Amino acid sequence: MTTFPCSAMRNSRIFILTIITLLLASSRLVGQNLSDLLIGEVLVENTSGLIDGFGQRNGWIELFNTSNGTVKFGGCYLSDDPSNLKKYHIPTSDRSAQLGPRQSVVFYASGDASQGTYYTNFTLERGSTIYLVSNDGRTVIDKVEIPKDLPADNSIVRVPEGAKEMDFKTVVSAKPTPGSYNGNVDAKTKSEVMKEKDPHGWVLTLIAVMVVFTALIILSFIFGWIGDVNKKGPEGSRKLKKKALKAAKGEMTPEIAAAISMALSQESGSEVYAAIALALHDYLDGGVHDAESFIITINPTPGSTWADKAQNFRQLPR
Repeated sequence: MTTFPCSAMRNSRIFILTIITLLLASSRLVGQNLSDLLIGEVLVENTSGLIDGFGQRNGWIELFNTSNGTVKFGGCYLSDDPSNLKKYHIPTSDRSAQLGPRQSVVFYASGDASQGTYYTNFTLERGSTIYLVSNDGRTVIDKVEIPKDLPADNSIVRVPEGAKEMDFKTVVSAKPTPGSYNGNVDAKTKSEVMKEKDPHGWVLTLIAVMVVFTALIILSFIFGWIGDVNKKGPEGSRKLKKKALKAAKGEMTPEIAAAISMALSQESGSEVYAAIALALHDYLDGGVHDAESFIITINPTPGSTWADKAQNFRQLPR
């Protein structure tokens, strides 16, 4: 029976607990990333728009959560002064200081923070810049510059653009939408449009099948060509190239000699066969007749079958 020291078991438990704690902490950080917040909309002069809980019309600042997770913004700061980024501290103790996925919240710039969590201690002015600062008091999460000529009851809006609506552009809007989504709520993604056009998925299925079969046909041609090349092998390729090169240079090969003999056999008699055979043999092997012009003289050679006419002279040459 094997036993383990208590210290080893204790260390292993500590290690496992540490790993679990780190995983939980990382998931918590991912779900509460303050960088997912942005200033969604700002209105400076409110003469006929949103009324706060005290019956007043103040300028306001809207924060928006761009992520698909809940973000707690308690502890962050709002400011209109770059030299004092901690101008208004959002209370950490307020449990409502959090935003769900793609949700927004409005802060009234009343100048009196005693009115509640969502009332800043400064008012808004044209030409200023609004800062959203992380809970460290230094990191600027987002900022919006207010034009000096911004008309009354007009707002600076961050409008989402693109298919995923995760990129934003800043525009001036004559129709403020405090506390609501700034983009087109009726906008549809490509997948939603495709779902409406092809509710049962037949089009996608047909396209997928066509793509697969086209790829298989192309692959079959490619592998067939590779197989033909491999069957010939490198040696066969070299021989074919060598023969082609000899033919191009006009060199005599056994194949060419046989072709010439077969061609002439259709036009000449048996007396010509001997001459052709001797000429070819002389060309390929050399030295069986003398150098007399227009006369073929066979020189008997000891030990050679040329002296035996019974074995060499035939109706057709070999």
